[in-house]
Amino acid sequence: MCGIIGYAGRNNCVPYLLNGLERLEYRGYDSSGIAVMNEKIRTVKCKGKLDFLKERLNKTSPSLSGFVGVGHTRWATHGQPSDLNSHPHSSESGLFTVVHNGIIENYALFKNQLIADGVSFISETDTEVIAQLLEKEYDGDFLYTVKKVTDKLEGSFALAIMCSDFPDEIICAKRQSPLIVASCSDGTFTASDVTAVLSYTRKIYKLSDGEFARLTKDGAVFFTENLSPLKKEYEEITYDISSAEKGGYEHFMLKEIFEQPDVIKKTISSYLSGGKIKTGLSAGLSEDYLKSVKRIYTVACGSAYHVGVTAEYIIEKLCRIPTEADIASEFRYREPIIDSDTLVIAVSQSGETADTLAAIRLARKEGAKVLSIVNVTGSAIACESDAVLYTRAGPEIAVATTKAYSCQLAVIYILALYISRIKGLLSEKDEENIISELLLLPDKIDEILRNARDTERLSDIFKDAHHAYFIGRNTDYAAALEGSLKMKEISYIHSEAYGAGELKHGTISLIEKGTLVVALCACDSVFQKTVSNIKEVKARGATVICITTQKHENDIPDADYLITLPDSLSLFTASLEVIPMQLLSYFTAKKRGCDIDKPRNLAKSVTVE
Repeated sequence: MCGIIGYAGRNNCVPYLLNGLERLEYRGYDSSGIAVMNEKIRTVKCKGKLDFLKERLNKTSPSLSGFVGVGHTRWATHGQPSDLNSHPHSSESGLFTVVHNGIIENYALFKNQLIADGVSFISETDTEVIAQLLEKEYDGDFLYTVKKVTDKLEGSFALAIMCSDFPDEIICAKRQSPLIVASCSDGTFTASDVTAVLSYTRKIYKLSDGEFARLTKDGAVFFTENLSPLKKEYEEITYDISSAEKGGYEHFMLKEIFEQPDVIKKTISSYLSGGKIKTGLSAGLSEDYLKSVKRIYTVACGSAYHVGVTAEYIIEKLCRIPTEADIASEFRYREPIIDSDTLVIAVSQSGETADTLAAIRLARKEGAKVLSIVNVTGSAIACESDAVLYTRAGPEIAVATTKAYSCQLAVIYILALYISRIKGLLSEKDEENIISELLLLPDKIDEILRNARDTERLSDIFKDAHHAYFIGRNTDYAAALEGSLKMKEISYIHSEAYGAGELKHGTISLIEKGTLVVALCACDSVFQKTVSNIKEVKARGATVICITTQKHENDIPDADYLITLPDSLSLFTASLEVIPMQLLSYFTAKKRGCDIDKPRNLAKSVTVE
């Protein structure tokens, strides 16, 4: 969940490292640091966001320069945020310096052995163990020493390593954590994410698990896990650097909220031809297999899990296949019933989510097929799936997801319609009508966004709140889960989501005068039921903000405030409901003075368990 950057080139590395870290800060921002080859390896690091590191560099090392260096921005796992726990980490003599993304599970074993051998440690991290092991195993061969050490490690890692005996190069290694390499006329880079290098090149190489790379100013050389030479083909990144910049918006989150009509349109269009879903949509899974599926699990974490909850309703309605949404971190520990008739749908923005990756490995081991919905081509989850459906969200920088979530929902609609068609449950006419409505989603979302100021005014009633509750039924409930998460993760207001009918079974005891309740009431089949639940919380003194569609706006007299959405099929209302909830969370967090793009304790890509 950390961000790493490395540069070996013809120019001073410091500006490249700082620029890369700025673009990687969404991956972690409780500390940062750089190490530069300057006769010996010189390291500057500190607790806090990247601006703190820049201040320290200006005060203590304004003339620091060198042609080779590595940088790191941290999301803490081993040891609290502190100057000493910040990366890069060096071996006792300073011979090796390491930046690391991942978790070393057996670090304590080696740390105890090294301490017994007289090695002194200065941090609480697992990463320092790697640096100390490198020095212990060193035999004069930089690359081979890295291999010997990584062979001993259990867990996940993306590593960029410097050795003072080899001042012109960086060695990279990868297992289960993302790492790319890129070359251009300025030099050679390694990074956790392409966003760190898009200012310089769009041609990137993705390292696979077990592979190594040697970086110099003249380019990169790749090696297999046995250190045999490896020829790799580059991938061209098609999106523009402006996609990873704010473009005049105050925050990345707001920019990404407003990008949703465009990216949803791109995602939907990529799976349609002539107004129909493309034949062979799920390459890797035959139509005969999809017809035979007896059970579907969705596995995901966070917002992607909420997409899975929505999928539960959509797939069962359209495809008549029992479907269950699972939190990936729980899935493999509950001994799920999986066989060859089971389809597992993995949902992940990054394609690197550690818990989701572990879940699909279990599923495939038990004989299930895996279809993944991800935003990153060639990501770990994509590579380990039988079939992949890509979203077209582009880079998402804000930690709180918005456009990636909406694109994932769009793919779920497409997939459910496709399976329903091949099972013979959907007539050609019905498919055409539903797709026509699906194609209108971007315009309807754009209409909601044009009225964003109305939602901003409602944030005044939230900014001083301590608690809020989101309620709904059916897909309204699935959307309520996401609305609640958005509110708590960026505004730090405690919020919970409940099935509206579940309130009376205990939770309604928390409702008192002035308690904020956001009631989602757009699903036609349960509309009157939810109206009754609104009456129940109003009778206990709640302040109710209701989100509904135009056709129902005059049928909810008990709501204190109304957010009205364009009419749509109930299948798709979850995609509309989430937009005002994103805006409400954003404006509330802004009025509370929160760090919207980088909420405390969170990171974008959760690549550790």
